[in-house]
Amino acid sequence: MSKKNEKLNEKVVEIQPADTQSADTRKVVLMQGNEAVAMGALAAGLNFYAGYPITPSTEIAEILSSELPKRGGKFIQMEDEIASICAIIGASLAGAKAMTATSGPGFSLMQEGIGYAKITETPCVVVDVQRGGPSTGLPTKPSQSDIMQSKWGSHGDAPAIVLYPHTVKECYELAIRAINLAEKYRTCVTLLLDEVLGHMREAVKLPDISNVRIINRLKPTVPPEWYKHYDENQKYLSPVASYGEGYRFHVTGLAHDALGFPTNKASEVATMMKRLKCKITHNIRDLVQIESYMMEDATIAIFAAGICARSAKAAIKSAREYGIKVGLLRPITIWPFPDDAVRKMLRDVDTVIVPELNEGQMIHELQRLTKDKGDGKLIPIQRTDGEMITPSHIFQVIKEVH
Repeated sequence: MSKKNEKLNEKVVEIQPADTQSADTRKVVLMQGNEAVAMGALAAGLNFYAGYPITPSTEIAEILSSELPKRGGKFIQMEDEIASICAIIGASLAGAKAMTATSGPGFSLMQEGIGYAKITETPCVVVDVQRGGPSTGLPTKPSQSDIMQSKWGSHGDAPAIVLYPHTVKECYELAIRAINLAEKYRTCVTLLLDEVLGHMREAVKLPDISNVRIINRLKPTVPPEWYKHYDENQKYLSPVASYGEGYRFHVTGLAHDALGFPTNKASEVATMMKRLKCKITHNIRDLVQIESYMMEDATIAIFAAGICARSAKAAIKSAREYGIKVGLLRPITIWPFPDDAVRKMLRDVDTVIVPELNEGQMIHELQRLTKDKGDGKLIPIQRTDGEMITPSHIFQVIKEVH
């Protein structure tokens, strides 16, 4: 099998142009990115939201404060972001599909709660509409500075699931996917947006929700006296009871046994840690999605996520007009990182350009995968002044390395 046709352990998502989609009667809607997140979450069955307003994510809370009560759901404005993450964990333990939204400063405050959700295996979603930092930083300017924090923000070893849209339509679709994955894998899933995408309005044709798979958490089928909240099995995924359903279980942030009770026994701690890891690493093909754009004959690749990928696509079109063979590999799932696809890209091209609205975060993952070939293959484009990396900037770098 040729390298170009090599089968990956990750899903390559084919992005179809709008004019190739089959004709239907769905309306084209002018929608903001934050609005798309809120409506996508509702479509996935969201019925509880707790949050604290913070620019540039506030529209998500504003919309859900109106829409959730109409659908029998609950909206609570909390006193801060720490209370927000704790509230959605509690709601989820009681059986709700729960979500909160924030930005950099609030995301920092939520990290202990995110770690608690992971160790207790409590499904929930955190939306982080990124802004410039550190600290208060640039509340109304775009940034991609939370990429590493979304993986490593909470102490301890627990793999992260982080999704990263680049269009308003994808905000809607990945909000659904984030809730689905949280329910399926019993963990806290992060949905990362860039400020400019959260506030951007685009005309989108939303998918027919009747054709979209909605996942609900697996419920126990055994009698209450047999129930183990952290059942041990080969798939590392166990049914989850909710408080009030007649099942007794213990929840703690301490290392725990299959019943949820604290333990210092090495074998039981090892079992818990293995489950937290393997339910992610054994399901990479289900979790990781990537987009390959004009990569078939590319000798230069751009590796970019979020809003930078949009600039990259415009730059690629300009470069192709000049006869330069350049393409884009875009991670839709940034954690777990798409190692297989990146390794293949590094083998197939001469140069990889990595535009990021930070001082270099994703490029470190590429350096990890190409450390035996030197860093000369990787060309960074980094910006942290609150302005975008433009298509013309990327195009200029393409011409320089061609």
